[in-house]
Amino acid sequence: MKKTFFITTLALMLTMMISANPAATAELGLVRLLTQNLGVTTKQATGGAGSIFNVAKQKMTTEDFTQLAKAVPGINKMIAAAPKTKSATSLLGGASSLIGGSTSSLTGIAGLAGNFSKLGMKPEMVNSFLPIVLDYVKAKGGEPLMNIVQSALR
Repeated sequence: MKKTFFITTLALMLTMMISANPAATAELGLVRLLTQNLGVTTKQATGGAGSIFNVAKQKMTTEDFTQLAKAVPGINKMIAAAPKTKSATSLLGGASSLIGGSTSSLTGIAGLAGNFSKLGMKPEMVNSFLPIVLDYVKAKGGEPLMNIVQSALR
C-alpha cells in the first residue's frame, strides 16, 4: 500500500514538473534531433543551434525574431550557449572595406565556422546543422517563418 502510494505520488510529481515547463521539453526537441542525427554532444548541439539563431537574429527584424522566439522555446538559452566571437567581425570588416564589400554575410558565415570550431566540431558541420534547424523552425512556426530565417542566414 505504501509502495503504491509512493510510486503514484512520484509519477504525479514528474508529470506536473514536465507539464509545468513545456518550454524546456520543446527546447530539448531541437537539441535531441541534432544529437541523435549528427552524433554531437548536447553542448555542441545547443551551442551550434544558438550560433545559427544568433546570426539569423542579427539580420532579422525585432518582430520576426519575436515570432521565431515564440516558435522555438528556449532560443535565448541556445543563443547564450553559443561561443562569443568578436575577432571575425573586426578582421572581416577591415578586409571587406578594402575591397568595398559588406561584412554582414561574411561575418555570419565566418562566425558560424569559428563557433563550430570552438565547440569542437569541424566547420563543415554547419552544413549538417542548417537543414535540421530550418526543418525544426518550419515544423514549429511554419514555412513563412522558416523562409525568414533562411533569408537571414544568407
